[in-house]
Amino acid sequence: MKKMFLKLLLLCLWRLNGVFGESVMEGDSVSLNSPLTEMKNDDVIQWRFGDENTVIAEINATADRITVYDDVLDGRFRDRLKLDNQTGSLTITDTTTEHEGDYELRINSEIKRFSIAVYNEVKSVSVKEGDSVTLNSDLTEMKDGDVIQWRFGDENTVIAVINKPNDRITVHDDVLDGRFRDRLKLDNQTGSLTITNTTTEHDGDYKLLMFPGRLSSKVFRVSVYDSVHCCGPTEAVIRLVLSALVGVATVIIVVYEIRSRRAEQDQAHIHTSGSIEI
Repeated sequence: MKKMFLKLLLLCLWRLNGVFGESVMEGDSVSLNSPLTEMKNDDVIQWRFGDENTVIAEINATADRITVYDDVLDGRFRDRLKLDNQTGSLTITDTTTEHEGDYELRINSEIKRFSIAVYNEVKSVSVKEGDSVTLNSDLTEMKDGDVIQWRFGDENTVIAVINKPNDRITVHDDVLDGRFRDRLKLDNQTGSLTITNTTTEHDGDYKLLMFPGRLSSKVFRVSVYDSVHCCGPTEAVIRLVLSALVGVATVIIVVYEIRSRRAEQDQAHIHTSGSIEI
């Protein structure tokens, strides 16, 4: 019940021009929730996809019929659609990038729109505790109609939003027990996010959702390390190589010193042996 409430809350927070955005890792499942808690006997629900508004699933409560159209759109949804016969919500399993795009839910005469982004790459970023880290959107400049949203953690908690149409920047300092309070900075031109004075509480996955048009998504996996522990495999390798080089250099210096001393002793011995007593 708590997870369902959080999910619905997130959907409300992300409502942009009547469109609800969702992002999902390729291969995972994503659910598009209808606003119904329970269907009535005369309800008709229909799910459509893409620019052509192709019907992919429907529930007709009057006829007591649930239909999933597996064969449409070259079968991209085959064995991947699940309908909740109580609420009409739609779940897409084993997602691929072919499932990116716009979805439309029609409940009788009402319409609700969704947009899904499927990502298949997670960018790893490491930062020393106390330092700042910037998660780049890779945009050079946001357009007037753009909306950018940053989410954090398994619950996809919204932590920052830039809404260009309303000329508004919002940072949600109070979420997650205030762990991001006074630590988030948004670049109004690019939408990039900077986290200052990092702690291990800021470890985790950050999702960047960009709208409108086709919803796009980027994911950053941030690792915060302290001064004692190494931040990750790359730095570990670098430190290991540097340690090895220092060790080799030390051995070379010691060997050189030993050989130099022996050479000096040999020279002194030769000089003494070659002298003539009177």
